[in-house]
Amino acid sequence: MKKSLTLLLALFLAFGFAGVASAHVVVSPSEAPQNSYQVFTIRIPTESESASTTQVKLEVPEGVDVSRFQPFPDWTYELERNNDGKIVSVTWKASGQGLSPTEFGQFSFQGKVAENAGDLTWKAHQTYSDGTVVDWTGAADADKPASVTKVTPAVAGDAHGHGTGAAETASNKDGGSDPLTLGLAIAGLVAGVLALIVALVRKKSA
Repeated sequence: MKKSLTLLLALFLAFGFAGVASAHVVVSPSEAPQNSYQVFTIRIPTESESASTTQVKLEVPEGVDVSRFQPFPDWTYELERNNDGKIVSVTWKASGQGLSPTEFGQFSFQGKVAENAGDLTWKAHQTYSDGTVVDWTGAADADKPASVTKVTPAVAGDAHGHGTGAAETASNKDGGSDPLTLGLAIAGLVAGVLALIVALVRKKSA
């Protein structure tokens, strides 16, 4: 019985830490077809316990052409273009206090995935009010991974190349596919099961 309790406790800790670890800067949708128009959304959680997020720079991958941005209250944005006029980065800056330690922000923008695009790697740089800069540029297994949008073959018969980015973005805003929410839900379920087993063991011992 002790071994079972130890295993359940280990599972609980694993799921709990998985939920915390998933609180990264993420760009959705997580998947998009080639030759499609998408509404992308970058989600920025403030992970500092004392400082606010005041600036976020996002590098735009070569496989997508970004064209329009949705305004966000109390934030401005600046664009960087290459010699061909393509937007290669966007930097959002807070005009006020920014995102506090208990807040997160979501900035949406429109773009078209190229016909021959491969997976899109979104490198982001998060700046805090105390001057700390966190670079979300690592591999998938890194502590600070870059967000990746998997690119799939173009949808046959879709002449306009419209994708489902807007729908997935709406789902993410509702929390339906938020990895942090999912991780915390699983951790809560495991904790409930663990508590039930402990109660049963105590009842049998009484």
